[in-house]
Order: sequence, then C-alpha cells, then structure tokens
Amino acid sequence: MPAELIDLASDTKTRPTAAMRATMAAAEVGDERAHEDPTVNRLLVRCAELLGKEAAVFLPSGTMANEIALAVHCRPGEEVICDATSHIIGFEGGGPAALAGVMIQPLAGRRGIFDAVQLRAAIRTDRPYAPRQRLVVVEQTSNLGGGAVWPLPVLNEVASVAREVALSTHMDGARLLNACVASGFSAADYAHGFDSVWIDFSKGLGAPGGAVLAGTRAFCEEAFRLKLRWGGAMRQGGIIAAACEYALDHHIARLADDHANARRLAQGLAALPGIAIDVAEVETNLVYFDVAGTGRNAATFVRDLATRGVRMTEMGATRVRAVTHLDADAQAIDRALRILGGGRGARA
Repeated sequence: MPAELIDLASDTKTRPTAAMRATMAAAEVGDERAHEDPTVNRLLVRCAELLGKEAAVFLPSGTMANEIALAVHCRPGEEVICDATSHIIGFEGGGPAALAGVMIQPLAGRRGIFDAVQLRAAIRTDRPYAPRQRLVVVEQTSNLGGGAVWPLPVLNEVASVAREVALSTHMDGARLLNACVASGFSAADYAHGFDSVWIDFSKGLGAPGGAVLAGTRAFCEEAFRLKLRWGGAMRQGGIIAAACEYALDHHIARLADDHANARRLAQGLAALPGIAIDVAEVETNLVYFDVAGTGRNAATFVRDLATRGVRMTEMGATRVRAVTHLDADAQAIDRALRILGGGRGARA
C-alpha cells in the first residue's frame, strides 16, 4: 500500500493535532469516577449548556452513550422505535438486545429520516401481549442516509407526537455538530424536544475518544451508574476531556471545510464513468455512491482502490462510503480523484 494513504474510510480516522496533544499533556486531572477530575467536570458543564440539558456524563464512546440511554429509558422487553438504518440496529453488536433487552421497531424513513406521520402510524394501544412501547430514537445526522440532516421542524413534530403518548425520546448525536454547522441551528435547538442526547468527539471533532451524554439530572445519575457497571470509568479522564475541550474551541467551525471537501469529492465522482451519485444529497461530510456501473462490486472496488492509496468503505453490494475529515484536506481530495480517474479504481 502506498505510504501516503488518503484515508476516507471514516471521520474516526482523525488523529489529534499537535496543539490538541499539547493541551492533553497539560491537562489538570483527577479521579473522574469520584467526580474529582476538574477537566472532565468543566467539560460536562459546558456540554450540558451546549445541548440545553441539566446535566451530562462523560463516556468512552458514542456506542456506550446509546446503549446506556436505551437501558435507562427502557426496561427489558419494551420497544424502541427508530429508523431501519439506525446505528443502534446495524453497528452496535446487538447491544440493544444484549444490554438493555429491548425490542426494536424499525421505520422506513427516507435517507434515515422518518416523520411524525410514520411515527403516529407505528404507535399502538398498549396491550399485554405486545411489547410496551417506550422510546423513540433519531440519529442526527443519519449515517446510512448519507449524512442527511434532520430538518428541525420534522424533529420537533416527531418529539411532539412522542410526548402525546408519553414515549421518551433519545437523539444519537454522533454528528450533531455537523448538522449544526450545515444548517445554522444550535445543538440545543435540535435537542430541545429530546429527553437525552449525546455528542461524539472522536469523529469530525478530531479527539482520540470520548462522548458526552446529556439529559435531566436524574437521567444522568442512572446513566453514571450504568457507566460504572459496564466498565466505563476512565479515572484520570481529564487527559481525554482536554482534547474534547480543545475540539469545542477549535474544531467546530472547521467542520464546514469537511462539508466543502465532501461536495468537492462528490462532484468529482459524478464526472467519473460508472459512478452513480446524487451530488445534491451530500449535505455534510458523508459521501455515498454506487459502483455497479463500473462492473465491480463494492468489495472489489474498495480493495483495488486501497492498493492505490485511497481507503473507502464497502457499505453494500455496490454501495461505497467516503468520509471527509480534518486529516483529509482539499489537496488530498483532489489526489484521491486523480487516483480514482486513473482507471483501476473507477472502471472494470
């Protein structure tokens, strides 16, 4: 594999910048399990305010944030309503069943986004022979929806329908700040109708790890209990929290660069023979395209492309995903397009 790999497999491939590393090295730390880490405590206050919630919990990963939220909101045997493409269904190792013991009712949204009409149609009268419906989950932005941004009015309508029938609501905010930068709405605007929400620092924000889950104080107390039960305590977590703070200070506005680079990539892909892509659907930093016209399946396309120095991800029989991030600038995107246009990556 070429030495200068252009890694577009995920925005989790980002590495801490030199300035972020220096901030981590200088972080004031303590035992975060005992609420004694000043850097973690400061991050939690800041994130709770950012998300418009009472309190927050620092966690190692976004997957743990989702799974804890399901277990706090639901009891075993109860039902979670979400889009069929949701991360909790396809990318968390069966966690909803294994950890919270919940049933999932998937909705067929468009690009990962369902609406209030679909939600209302899925709600049924409580009866003893069916699982009790308990929670509605949305994913902002929608990963398998191609980084689609849930429109704020749709989110508000979905949350309103849930409240009418006393369903709890949770937002998987892995790329929530991408949605904020793309739309101009604040994180608190998007999270307003939701009982719990989290943001990830290890994707576009470029930290080496960490997620913050927010909600009411009572919710967060139960979430913290599960964090300890599931081995999520990080002791001197301020080293990672300092990276998260640095990301909040320096890496939010620059998400717009990732979005611009994603559009740049999409436009270049659209000009290549055999590639099918709707450039108008590239709203944030995720770029999905179809390679059926190249005569290859996604696995072969991705494997051959990697040998030429560009890494992308197979996401279906002929569907491929590329993700832009702070370690892939405009020049890297242009190099990737030149490689793609060279023949082996783009054609049979």
